Amino acid sequence: MKKLGHLNRDIAALLARMGHTDALVIADCGLPTPPGVPCIDLTLRLGVPGFADVLDSILADFQVERAVYASEVLAANPPVADGADALAAAGVKVDYVSHADFKALTHGAHAIIRTGEATPYANVILYSGVIF
Repeated sequence: MKKLGHLNRDIAALLARMGHTDALVIADCGLPTPPGVPCIDLTLRLGVPGFADVLDSILADFQVERAVYASEVLAANPPVADGADALAAAGVKVDYVSHADFKALTHGAHAIIRTGEATPYANVILYSGVIF
């Protein structure tokens, strides 16, 4: 049995398949999932697991070079916006687009990880970097 890292086999397999510039979405429980994009649903109940917990877990095991957030998060969800600032401070390129454009970008993702988060605009698209 796996001892460290992601115990969720779907997430572990997804991260192992990701290549440079591939996109992965971490989403709140309300973001629509585009047809054809696999969804790993972690939702246990409203609010659990939270967006920040899932993001932190992914970041511990995934090299990110770029992150995209909906621009609406800046006014509507300061804790998520603060997390975006922390990513930028860590050297990740952070971009903001309209929520409509964000939803359009999700169509190109390898997968969406759906959390139980129930706050507005708690979504991010992470683009894979390289470890060398």
